[in-house]
Amino acid sequence: TSIERADVCLLMIGAEEGVTEQDEKIAGLAHEGGRAIIIVVNKWDLIEKNDRTMKDYTAELRTSLKFIAYAPVIFVSVKTGQRIDKMIEMIKHVNEQHSRHIKTGALNEVISDAVMMKQPPVGKNKLLKIYYVTQPTTKPPTFIFFVNDGTIMHFSYERYLENQIRQHFGLEGTPIRMIFRPKNQD
Repeated sequence: TSIERADVCLLMIGAEEGVTEQDEKIAGLAHEGGRAIIIVVNKWDLIEKNDRTMKDYTAELRTSLKFIAYAPVIFVSVKTGQRIDKMIEMIKHVNEQHSRHIKTGALNEVISDAVMMKQPPVGKNKLLKIYYVTQPTTKPPTFIFFVNDGTIMHFSYERYLENQIRQHFGLEGTPIRMIFRPKNQD
């Protein structure tokens, strides 16, 4: 499919229609496929606007497409050419983020600070220990966390770690893969 061949997917939403079920399916395929995503709202010239229109529309998009909260949103008009140049810049930026490799030292410093700010979960009467993190691949950025027991990782703590990585390194527009592996496993 086109999604499988792409590095960056543009999810084109009709401004008047909003997010359709088909849009959600396409976004899901791109996300699951590890593709970078930009939400492009087209026909923006047809919408009556006030000082809150863009903000409100973006909030609605975020509600419908929660699982791609990392995807930037741009409002364009293909017919008039409005913001097409900005969209091209955004494609380049998101592609760079999708291809970004973070040095192991910097990554471990951020994760170490994150663990100090918020204690990892406890399960099976033991505290999750994160020994170190490395990024073996890009497109999408994939991080392997070497831990004492990956089965005690909680979804909310995994989300917290992802947010810390995004806060420090950006990675706008790209999904992140996180793998939790016992330190002694090859």
